[in-house]
Amino acid sequence: MVAGAVNNEIVSVVSPVRLWKAIVEDSHNLMPKLMPDIISSIVVLEGNGGVGTIRQSNFTNVLKDFSYWKDRIDAIDDQNHVFKYSVIEGGLIGKKVKSTCFELKFEAGADGGSVCKLHGEYETIEDSLPTQAESMEMMGSMVAMFKAIEGHLVANPDAYA
Repeated sequence: MVAGAVNNEIVSVVSPVRLWKAIVEDSHNLMPKLMPDIISSIVVLEGNGGVGTIRQSNFTNVLKDFSYWKDRIDAIDDQNHVFKYSVIEGGLIGKKVKSTCFELKFEAGADGGSVCKLHGEYETIEDSLPTQAESMEMMGSMVAMFKAIEGHLVANPDAYA
């Protein structure tokens, strides 16, 4: 097993508060609407949206490697806009990685916008790190989801205000 990490920063014209509301508080409703070709549903299995909540994201057959994943909310800091979660089942768990956890942090940016810092940590099953392409693919799906939500918020300036 080998431990690794991926990082990315996304600069957005949308405020941290609006991104927080859409991505952290309402993504289970919003993502299937914005990306129906990839995400068929996100269901809360346990909890009320706080720490310990377990959600299942169900994917369409566009994703060939897996059909779902379950994640657990590990930390929510509403004041500092920090959200942490771990994928606990499905996805690449048991196939390529033993464990994964992600942190999203939304900070104030220029002109009322924001900077979203994405950090992921994982432990591989085999004794090698993913290739650069595989690491970019891991981060790419998170960036695509972020951009879909950002586009929705830009097009709908009153949403999540």
